[in-house]
Amino acid sequence: MLPAAVLPTPLMPVDDPEFAAAGAELWLKRDDLAHPTVPGNKWRKLAPNLERAVAEGARGLLTYGGAYSTHVRAVAAAAGGLGLASVGVIRGAELAGQPRNWSLARAERDGMVLEFVERSVYRAVAGGRVERRAGYYVLPEGGSNGLAVRGAAVIAGELADQLTDFGSRDVVCCAVGTGGTLAGIAAGLPAGPQALGVAVLRGEGYLEDEVTVLHRAGCGREFANWRLAHGWHGGGYGRVPPELERFAGWFEAAYGVPVERRYVAKALWAVYGLLRAGELRDRRVTVVVTGVPDPAP
Repeated sequence: MLPAAVLPTPLMPVDDPEFAAAGAELWLKRDDLAHPTVPGNKWRKLAPNLERAVAEGARGLLTYGGAYSTHVRAVAAAAGGLGLASVGVIRGAELAGQPRNWSLARAERDGMVLEFVERSVYRAVAGGRVERRAGYYVLPEGGSNGLAVRGAAVIAGELADQLTDFGSRDVVCCAVGTGGTLAGIAAGLPAGPQALGVAVLRGEGYLEDEVTVLHRAGCGREFANWRLAHGWHGGGYGRVPPELERFAGWFEAAYGVPVERRYVAKALWAVYGLLRAGELRDRRVTVVVTGVPDPAP
């Protein structure tokens, strides 16, 4: 049985003196608490896809990802809870004969069959396998598709109910990997608030195009109420430089909120940097906490 999500997720004010001095506010939308087994914002993107898979009578879910993919773990947990089979196509053929890391081991414990492919052909293989998996509902890498956009749009609706005078002073920020959560937030916002995405990988131009494509797929149109910040990826996907690690550790100690490093830390790091640059003065900034930290080694 797949447990129910706990929605709406809590909204937490952060009494930060630096924000207060700039006439700004910092809030956290705790989507890390959305679901007990499907981590972070992955529930938002998966929920409408799971409904579609069940409605279509799929016998399993198939998806793609790297060795530490949160999305892969989320799909495994969701499939297991629904009594569906699951297959994860994993980048890196050399990993097949190695001991499983904690992330892949968890996916296997939830019943996922892992298939490892060469890194050099991963993209081509990921696209070419879809037609050969009869009975499987296929989810893209990262889980971002048109249905995921609609699922993530609910975040904006919850914020409209939770924040008084939700309007032009508001900025809703999230980390961006494949673009689905940012696309959904922007699509779900009423007139006035703006969405701010913080790229966690190098991808200026590319990520903007991805979000636009997702808007068309999920909503049939484009939106102009969002932008991406590209200077806070720390060197690329999965990289956590010492400066970012120190910042995340400080935030955890100061405010008692666990900070996932590859995504959430970069979003928080960015809003402090943009505040110091004067871009968020007098704004109410809500950072969507999209994930949970990795377990301790």
